[in-house]
Amino acid sequence: MRLAEFLVGAYLLGSVPFGMLIAAAHGIDLRKVGSGNIGATNLSRALGRRWAYVCFVLDLAKGFLPTLAAGIWLDGITGTNGLLAQLAVGCAAIMGHVFPVYLRFKGGKGVATSFGVALGLWPYYTICAGVTLVIWVVFVLIWRYVSLASLAAAFAFPVILVAAIALIPGWRFSDLWPLLIVAMVISVLVFVRHRDNVVRLLAGTESKVLQKNREQACDSNKTS
Repeated sequence: MRLAEFLVGAYLLGSVPFGMLIAAAHGIDLRKVGSGNIGATNLSRALGRRWAYVCFVLDLAKGFLPTLAAGIWLDGITGTNGLLAQLAVGCAAIMGHVFPVYLRFKGGKGVATSFGVALGLWPYYTICAGVTLVIWVVFVLIWRYVSLASLAAAFAFPVILVAAIALIPGWRFSDLWPLLIVAMVISVLVFVRHRDNVVRLLAGTESKVLQKNREQACDSNKTS
């Protein structure tokens, strides 16, 4: 019964569209801006980077808090079953973000919330998430595409997890196989949710980030 309560609570929390709520507070319908997505990247197009950071943290918290809480309060479930229970709660939060009940099941892409889930599942996912974050940042800084960085991170996460299980003493595939399965499922989900971005990336029409400051710097150099 307690696990069921956690699952429902995680899904309902995950369904809260923070990006849309922030935009609506400024008189903007986020679904009519840019890509129409309700996440932080599209919010940055509407309100700038500051509010995008706020949205990212809130979307991350939707995955982090339920997953962490499940690990603490579902202590009666141990071993592989305990991992499965915690993973189920985290996945419920992700499903809430991607298929929110409040928006007729049309939500975001789940990257920030998935990252929150990974941070909340210590130590297995948390360590891998840290490495994945570095990959995401490198891709954004070099290629300026958030979508490409998210796809690279989604692909890398299960690969990093496999390497970690193989290399870290005490981590065994026989015990941690649920983590690997869920990591691969989340990776596939991220790719599916980014299918439109993939089309735009291949066509060369995907929007870049961090361009404004770069262009301003170039203009300043030209005039100096």
